[in-house]
Order: sequence, then structure tokens, then C-alpha cells
Amino acid sequence: MLSLVTETADPNVSGWVAKLNCSISKGSGGRSGDGTLRLSSTAAGEMQARTASFYPVTSGQEYQAFADASGATVPERIGLRWMNIANSEISITWSLTTATASATWHRISVSGTPPLGTAWVQVVVSATPAGAGVVNHFENVYLGAAMRTVGNLLTADAETIEHATLKWVAESNCTVGRQVPMVQWPVDNYTAGGHVLALTVTANGNASAKVSEKPAATPGTEYVGYCYLSPPTSGSSVWVELRFHNAANTQLQATRATLAAPGTGYYQQRVSDVAPAGTAYAVLAVGITSGTAAQVMRIDGAVITTAPVVREGSIVPYADASFEQGNAGWAVVSGAATLARSTPWGAYAMDGAYALTVTSATATTSVIRSAKFPAGTAAGKSFRLQMTEQVTAGGWTLTRAIRWYSAANADLGTTAGTAATAPTPAWWQLTNSFTAPAGATQAAIELTLTATATSSVMRLDQMAVWEALPLIQAVPDNDIAAIVLTLREMTVGYLLSVWRVLADGTRTLVRGPDGLITGRVLAADQLIIEDYEAPLGVDVSYYVEIAADSASVPETRVSDTVQVGADYDPDYVWLKDPGRPSRNIQLLMAEAPSWQRPIQQAEYRVRGRRNAVDRSDVRGGLEGTISVYTQNDTEREALHRLLDSGSVLLWQALPGHGVSDMYVSIAAASEGRVSADATDEWRLWPLPARQRDMPVAVGVEGSADRTWQDVLTQHATWAEVLARYATWEDVLLDRPIGA
Repeated sequence: MLSLVTETADPNVSGWVAKLNCSISKGSGGRSGDGTLRLSSTAAGEMQARTASFYPVTSGQEYQAFADASGATVPERIGLRWMNIANSEISITWSLTTATASATWHRISVSGTPPLGTAWVQVVVSATPAGAGVVNHFENVYLGAAMRTVGNLLTADAETIEHATLKWVAESNCTVGRQVPMVQWPVDNYTAGGHVLALTVTANGNASAKVSEKPAATPGTEYVGYCYLSPPTSGSSVWVELRFHNAANTQLQATRATLAAPGTGYYQQRVSDVAPAGTAYAVLAVGITSGTAAQVMRIDGAVITTAPVVREGSIVPYADASFEQGNAGWAVVSGAATLARSTPWGAYAMDGAYALTVTSATATTSVIRSAKFPAGTAAGKSFRLQMTEQVTAGGWTLTRAIRWYSAANADLGTTAGTAATAPTPAWWQLTNSFTAPAGATQAAIELTLTATATSSVMRLDQMAVWEALPLIQAVPDNDIAAIVLTLREMTVGYLLSVWRVLADGTRTLVRGPDGLITGRVLAADQLIIEDYEAPLGVDVSYYVEIAADSASVPETRVSDTVQVGADYDPDYVWLKDPGRPSRNIQLLMAEAPSWQRPIQQAEYRVRGRRNAVDRSDVRGGLEGTISVYTQNDTEREALHRLLDSGSVLLWQALPGHGVSDMYVSIAAASEGRVSADATDEWRLWPLPARQRDMPVAVGVEGSADRTWQDVLTQHATWAEVLARYATWEDVLLDRPIGA
């Protein structure tokens, strides 16, 4: 809800006002831009600064404010200042004060709901020095809906503990409370920091706490639970546990992952498992084994969500792919090798914080194998095996294979690559492709490892097996008048550019969430793009470049030629909003448009000359009237919704109309009846249109990872949803009223 100037204190502090016992100015040395909000105390006692603006609030909506703070002399706090319609203060919801002062940047945060009568909210920052001239800095300030991890089955209150400890309960031998330790978090880690849950051991022995929420879970779905754990000592045994319960609240299964802590900092520990038959709920628990009375374990950032996949489509469960909680289903089939999860946390990993460690004390051959994973009707299909490995001692010769099994668990043998020296040093990603034999429905990864020296050690991570599908695939979808482009097996962090190519070789950049896709940083190995601006009834293909950085030679991909909308009725046209494709609409054309091309021109009559002299600018684009019908109230309302934003629209018709696809702005829209019958739903819309350039910076609005589960998690009833959002489109895009 804050402006960029207020958030970052760049280029000035005009978004802030001194409220109590201080002067404010722009400081330097910030992380979200160089500027900071610098408070200098006037005298001993509390000093406060507030946002200059008032921000509207919605009753019942939870709001959060956070900032990064730095104060070498005194600790600080942050508050939500609730104001009534007359701009008078009702109250302030304060965070706890940071436990210690520190010049190191650290997070302060608070959340709360407006009290009765609140109309506005402001952010307030505060510190209480013992004299004049004491300085505290603030920056990276946020005000808005409570932050939470998208896809988290838990609410923001359970995840971040910024509001209270109501979503956590002591389970055994402990008490729970909140603290604000001084912890430096990455500047863009917005779901951690501020308040943490403090689990205090009551008496010597095991202690545990759990989230009181019981989000719904589905049998057969793989889930991952995680949170940050801060152990009392580096030798403490602290853990996170994912539990599944049936509808009668009977625990069916519990899977625990113990943190291999390298110290007493904050370490994200993950645990995953598949929900068993009968599952209705999932629960996250934390605890300490053999704790000592009065020891304090701290927790933050609690999440339960569907488990990630190392590669899209991989059949390898997360526990077997990433080794976050142990060896999972991996075992030594033969030989002297031993298997163990790497230690400590973060020492060896490509995904998460751990890897599988293979150790051979002798220079001999060993075979290790994963558990069996369902592969569907695999016979004759090509499957890709991918893994990352690092040799950390000695040397190895490696043979990669997939061992296949039938539905009756009959061993069908392996399809294997050739033996090769395991590359070194550092991490290497290795890939093979294998064809499944007849009858295969299950697969296991099998590695033959020959140590070439005594005491050889290899680390394995990111294990994946998936059906090899086309790397680029374009499929027309006539229902939405778009071409769906799927890109597979890409490298996260690489740069992506995508062009639409016409038969004459003309290239046009394709639109994505952030605008035209050129140099976009890949956040996933698979990307699905819906190209709503592809011309109708025309052959197009797609050209893609993927590069490690702007200086690298890119990998290129070219799709097959496809066509969308060739079978449309030629009397119908599409009006599309490039940034809001959910509003696109197909309409019956009333008449073919006629166009004018205006020009700015001045005529000068020269004395003594027969002909005048003209001074002209370039001739403008097309101007005219697009006339369309809406045939019922649903279409009429949809057209109103499309026109509401006033955005530049795309007009598309099939070839043969003498009108190319055109970006247009629509002036005053007229809605006229076509008959005197009051019950006739048909309307005639003469829409004054002016040609415009393709909007470049407009991104496609949407939320690829927002689901109904997020809506369910954030709202107890449908009444809350209806009160919070004006339209279903706002629900999809998570745009609450007043935001």
C-alpha cells in the first residue's frame, strides 16, 4: 500500500513525518536502495515517526507492517496506528521490541486487525533512547495484507507468528511464547523475521509444540512441511514433523526430520511424505529431543504445501530426490559402500540443505538403488534420468541405469548407459535417456559405482526420472483464441526470450507476466505461455533463446507451425485486453469498419505564388468505428468489463476482411438497442477506435500458483470472501478491496 518513495526512503523521506521527540532525515547505507529513514532523538524518551499518508482499511481484514531496522544504541519496534474517519488515533498495535540493539540490519514486524470504527491506518516506527542525538535507521517498509507463502496450507498467523501465538500450542513439556531476536534476513525474504515462536523446555527431557490449525489434505498427495529452527545449542537435537490425521482426528502417520545444525542460527529444515489412505488433515509439529529445563528453541516460517519436484513430471518423490530427512528408499545392493545424509546442514546440497553421501573405504565396486516408483504404462516410452553429483574425496567410475519392474513387481532388468569417470570438481548435472521395456510400470534408479581410490566419497542430489516429452510444443486452443506454448527441461536462473514468427519471417516478442518475454530469468524448469496475441487463421511458429547470461551463446528452440481460430465464423471478431486475457470476448461484427488517417498539417499562402506551401507531420494511424453486437446480457456485461479499464485493446478478425490485427484505444462507448422491444437483449455497440502501438511493458495479469486452497486457508467462510473482494477476478488475482 506504500509508495516506492515511502517504502525505500529514496530519493527522500517525503513519505514520513516526525511524530514524537525526533527529527527525521534521509540516511544512507540501506539495502533496498541506499536511502534510509533516519530518526534522531530530540531528548531522552520514546521517539516515533509515522507515514505521512493515511491508508484505507477494510473491517475484519488483517494487515501487516514490517521494516528493516538498524540501531546501534537502542532496539526498536513497529506499529499499526489505527485512525477513525475524523483522523483521530484510536489505538496502536505494537510489535514487541527487538531483544537487543544492533547496527546490523534486522527485521521488525507486526500484524493486526482494525478495531471498531477504524477508517485509516498508518505505519509507526519507534525507539526509546536515553538521551538526545541517538540515531535509528529504517527502510524496506511494507504495509498491506499479511504476508504468507503462496500455496501454504497454514494461515499467515501460523506461518509468521506476527499477530500472536494463538495458532500454536504446547504439546508436551514446554511453554510457547513470542520473541523478537536480532536476526539479519535477506532483504527480499518477506515471510521470515520479526516475531518468532519461542518453545521453552519445562523440565529435562523431550518437548514439542504443534500448529493448532488442521488444514485439509488429500490421500495420495505428497506434501512437504518446513520451518526455520534455531536450536538452543549447536548440539541440540531439534526436529520438524509432518503428521496426517483422518476425519476422526486419529493420527495415521508421522514423518520426522532432525536438523543437523552447524550452530545456533536459523536453519530451514524440510520433511516430506505422501498422505496415506484415509487422510483428512495435515499437522506440523516441532520439538527438541533430550532438552534441558529452561532451554529455548525458536521457530519461524512454518509451511505445509504440496511437495516440490526437482524436474517437472518427475516420478521420484521429494524425499528420495533431495535427501532432506535421510536416505529415504535408497540402499546398497552390493559392495562396500555406505549411504548417509550429508552433515551438517548446508555443507553439501544442490536442492534444500542436504545430499546423499556415498562412501567407499576400499577401491571396489558397489551398486546402490532407489525404491521403486510408479511410471504408468511406460513400455516403449523414453524416460530421462537426471542427477547431480560431486566427488569430494578419491575418485569414481559411474554407470547410470534404470531398473524396470512390472505391475506384479517382476524384475524386467535394466537399461543402462556406459561406464564413465565421474566428473570433478564441484557439482555436475548428468543426464541419460532410456526406453522402457514391454510390461514396465515401475522404475528404480540404479547406480554402479567403482571407487578408484580408498576412502572415496561422492555426494548425490536432485535425483529425477521423467517421461521425455518435446522440449518445445505449441498447441492452439480455439476456446480461448490463444496458442499454448510449453517449454520443458530448462535451467532455473537462465535467461529466456520468446518470439512469435510469421510465415514471412517477421518476429514479435511474446507477452508474459512481466511484459514482453526478453531476458526473463527462469524460475522453473518448465514454463507454459498462453499467447493470446497470436493472429487468427495464420500459420505461426515460435523461436526461443535460452542463455546462461547476456554474454553467453544461447540455446535455441523452434516449434512446429500451428494456427489458431481457422474454423471461426468470419462474421465474428475478438476484442482482447493484452494484460487481462480473462476479459477477452468474441463478438458478432455489425459491419466492417471504415477508417480515416488524420494528419497534423498547416497551409501557408505565399504572396505572389499560385500554390500554397504545406508543413506536415507524419500521417497518423487508423481511426474509425468498430461496430459489434452483444446478443445477450452475459455478453453485454462481459464487454462492459473489458472496456472498464480503458486499456489499449487488441482487435482481431480472420484474414479476408481487409483489416489486420490492430491495437486500439476505445473512446466513449455507446450501447444502443436494436429494437423497440424492451425484452430484447441484443445491443449495438459503435466503438470509436484509434490505432495504437503494441503495449510493451504490460504484463499478463494472473496467478499461476494461486489456488482455491489459498482462498480456503485465508477465509473461514464464503461471506468473508464476498466481503473482501469486489469480483471473482479479484479473488483470482488476490486484489482485496482497498488494496
